[in-house]
Amino acid sequence: MADRSTRRRSVATVCLSGTLEDKLAAAAAAGFDGVEVFEPDLVASPWAPAELAARCADLGLSPDLYQPFRDLDSTDPATAARNLRRARAKFDVMAALGVDTVLVCSAVAPDAVRDDDELTAQLTAAADLAAERGMRIAYEALAWGSHVSTWDHSWRVVEAADHPALGLCLDSFHVLSRGGDPAGFAAVPGDKLFFLQLADAPRLDMDVLQWSRHHRLFPGQGAFDLPAFLGHVLAAGYAGPLSLEVFNDVFRQSDPARTAVDAMRSLLALEAALPADPLVLPPAPALRGYAFTELAVDGTSGPVLADVLGRLGFAHTGQHRSKPVQLWEQGAARVLLNAGAPRTGEGEAAVAAVAVESADPTASAARAEALLAPVLPRSRGAAEAELSAVAAPDGTQVFLARTGPDGWPADFLPTGGTAEGAGLTGTDHVSLTQPYDSYDEAGLFYRSVLGLADGGGSEVAAPFGLVRSRGVTTPDRAVRLVLSASVLRRGDWSPAVPDPQHVAFATDDLVATARALRAAGAPLLAVPGNYHDDLASRVDLDPQLLADLREHGLLHDTDAHGAYLHLVTEVQAGRVFFEFVQRLHGYDGYGAVNTPVRMAAHRRARQATGAGAPSTRSR
Repeated sequence: MADRSTRRRSVATVCLSGTLEDKLAAAAAAGFDGVEVFEPDLVASPWAPAELAARCADLGLSPDLYQPFRDLDSTDPATAARNLRRARAKFDVMAALGVDTVLVCSAVAPDAVRDDDELTAQLTAAADLAAERGMRIAYEALAWGSHVSTWDHSWRVVEAADHPALGLCLDSFHVLSRGGDPAGFAAVPGDKLFFLQLADAPRLDMDVLQWSRHHRLFPGQGAFDLPAFLGHVLAAGYAGPLSLEVFNDVFRQSDPARTAVDAMRSLLALEAALPADPLVLPPAPALRGYAFTELAVDGTSGPVLADVLGRLGFAHTGQHRSKPVQLWEQGAARVLLNAGAPRTGEGEAAVAAVAVESADPTASAARAEALLAPVLPRSRGAAEAELSAVAAPDGTQVFLARTGPDGWPADFLPTGGTAEGAGLTGTDHVSLTQPYDSYDEAGLFYRSVLGLADGGGSEVAAPFGLVRSRGVTTPDRAVRLVLSASVLRRGDWSPAVPDPQHVAFATDDLVATARALRAAGAPLLAVPGNYHDDLASRVDLDPQLLADLREHGLLHDTDAHGAYLHLVTEVQAGRVFFEFVQRLHGYDGYGAVNTPVRMAAHRRARQATGAGAPSTRSR
């Protein structure tokens, strides 16, 4: 087993968008040691193979694999002979590149060899040619191969050939998508494991070829148990690079520099999760809750949000010493209104930052930096608290804070404001809409950088398109974050709520909170009577509770543990709304089943106020 200090990390150029020049620059900047050269990238490049080798050397990259060589074997002797001539030509290319290993896929052509003995003979002939050049063939079973489609079948062929220049390429997608057992790798001698390719994927019930070509993900973004898979490969004696090979429609259209960083972060997090000999990263200190949520406002949206917060029972309790930032509080629920933060549009507000209470903010920042999170520079006045902040993929700032006498609250001068209160006890969760192209990246970011766990996901057929959501949370649920994305949003018609965001506050008695909010004139969202009629037919509710739900426009959900009551405001300042939630008996979700009702109600409310102009970013 290779020691973790000597493990090399590689990425296939097919993972990244752009020309070969773009891909190499991105891989090097992200810290990769090597690349798998995808043949179509070389074919489309003006660089001769020797020039590519020189460029890789200049960037500190090594070409680790040349791929793919397809359909080597054939039942037609003339085709088999042509394939060997093709192999000789590719070995010439590899020699100029300075790469000694070629990936040969199991055949998918109609003339693929069915007989294992004949296949072994043809692979042996190719391996003889490779050996003459000091090269190797890594044979890979494609999950949709005509006759060889499982890793153990490919091993039987390689074992029978018993050729020093012929070994295996293990690809996590091809193994796990077919239900292969990686524990069987223990039967393969380590020196026969020539190459390893890693990819994650969601669990999908679809043709495996389409699944592979369009839906692979970086480790930690899908449903495969890659720490266990990689642990078995390393335990078997594999000593080569840990390489990523991901086919994904989003990645192949995204900024290659950003995708390469996402890829490297996924690999670091995977190594840190290994069951044996893990990569040691700075630990993720415990997170104890939300310190505050910061809303970016301007001269128009600021007064609107200040008025709304007042009606929600918050008080303006502090003014920042040197910045145009107000502190609004109600119990442990805190909201900052920042008139100096970047905004999304005139008169709009946005969640610009979330601050989480860290047991050790310095250690939290060290972990974030080790996982390639952009650490944000911050201006700091004299006697002001030092706050570490990193940028999430969607640009949201994540503060790693500590609330106390010497913490961030000391930066605010008291205003003397006192909260009327509506029974809010703190922040339950923050929900952020993600650009569709960075939804998976964001989930991995929050789980790896902050040490959060997967909190479950959902897909909802909402009025304006499919909405995908996923929660990430601390084990004790002190910090909950919901990430959502509109799937394939297209066209100009929409309800004009660009990238909606909301902050959800907790209460121990939502009915009492609703009464207090209505009495204060809070802009609560009207829920149609049909919703409560349907609810009464589906759920056996106490008559008084049902009456309260109807009276106050409360929404209701249940899971295997308990129930969830929630109430929302109308959208404020373009895209932000507030939610009030009560969790009963361990309910652990976010009321996703009610999303279509909420979205339709928001649409009607905006039409009533004349705020329903089309927006291409809306849902």
